[in-house]
Amino acid sequence: MNHQDGHTKSSKVIETANWILRDGDKILSVRSHGRDRFYLPGGKIDPGETARDAIMREITEELGVTLITDTIRELGTFSGHGHNLPDGAIVRMTCFVADYIGTLAPAREIAELRWLSPRERDLMAPMGQKITAALFDI
Repeated sequence: MNHQDGHTKSSKVIETANWILRDGDKILSVRSHGRDRFYLPGGKIDPGETARDAIMREITEELGVTLITDTIRELGTFSGHGHNLPDGAIVRMTCFVADYIGTLAPAREIAELRWLSPRERDLMAPMGQKITAALFDI
């Protein structure tokens, strides 16, 4: 049991696994139905699931492709305030790079996928902007 709950006003942490896929200077981004911002593909890690398991499941569900297991590499974990989440909720995003097989196509809750250039980064949710800036801006 975690007995730290309640010590801070709202310290909910949402753990996610996210995929960083680059094509030159562009980053693959997705937008869910009803959302205004683009996100890094991926999603919440289910109870009992590893981040690695989650990224494989989420990418297949969202984009219809299969990540190639032995190419999956963890880049790092980034934490910050989530976009469109209740006040104070923190999202902790474990980011991976990986090659894939199949054809990228939006599925399930994904309305659109787009390759965003650095100039279009303001279309991303704040955490996506922060992560891509940290990883790719020299």
